[in-house]
Parts: sequence; C-alpha cells; structure tokens
Amino acid sequence: MRHGKTFNHLSRTASHRKSLLANMATSLIIHKRITTTQAKAKALRKYVEPLLTKAKDDSTHSRRVVFSYLKNKESIVELFGPIALKIGDRPGGYTRVMKLMNRKGDNAEMAIIELVDFNEALLAEKGTKVGASKRTRRGKAKVVAPAKEVAAKEVAPATEEAPEEN
Repeated sequence: MRHGKTFNHLSRTASHRKSLLANMATSLIIHKRITTTQAKAKALRKYVEPLLTKAKDDSTHSRRVVFSYLKNKESIVELFGPIALKIGDRPGGYTRVMKLMNRKGDNAEMAIIELVDFNEALLAEKGTKVGASKRTRRGKAKVVAPAKEVAAKEVAPATEEAPEEN
C-alpha cells in the first residue's frame, strides 16, 4: 500500500529518481536557473530547499551531508560560498517556480526554477540593491534618534580646559 507517500515518483525507479534530482540540483546551483517540466521543478524544490538550508551552516558535517546528496565538488564549493552568503538571512523559500508555455512536441507543462536571490532583473525592477534582503514583518522596528538631537551633539564641541599652572 502507498499510504502517506506523497512525493512525486516521476515515473522512475528510486535510483533513477535520486540521480535525476541530484543532477538537476547540481545544475540549479551552478547555473542559478534551469528550465524543466513543471512536475520535475516541484520535485526539485522539495529536494534542494533542505540542502540550501544546510548550506547556511558551514561546518564539515553539513558539507558531508550535502555532498552525500549531490556528489559534485564544484556545486558544493558554489553552494557553501556565494549562495550561502546571499541566503544567509532568508528564513526559507530559496527557490521560485514560474510556469511557462507547454512544450511543443508533447504538450508537457514547462517551468523555470530559479534561486530567488540571484534574479538580478527582478531585484532591479523592485528597486532594491542586488544582494540586499527585504525586511520581514517579524521583529520590531529599530528606533532612530531624531535628527535635531544628533546634529546638536555633533555641533557642540567637547573641549577640555587645561588647569592653569602657577
């Protein structure tokens, strides 16, 4: 019986599916965006998001765990380097799946899966700097000192008068 087995088998054996997702995850990490079918993109998202979370903690253990999934040294270096720096403060949701037109040959639903922090076109369109993260609603706003008080402190010189010697 298949009770509770909710992941997509993608019409492949377990070993073939494991290799497929590892290769697609490696391509996503290296190229930051790949085009594939919608079902594979959704399966890849569930596969790669925990790996990206593990990359935020740069330890030997997490590197070995991620390598056991990906089996590719170049992707490990890329993942724990620039990608981990950009996603360091993001609490999740590292990938985006965007639907495309159906494929011409077999009418398969196509999609683009990409890393969210690496789409420079969308980040520039929003008016944010590339690499800058948006502020979430969690936490309180920081209190900023009024400008008049700050200016008054800068203008008033702190002079010390030396005592006169007699």
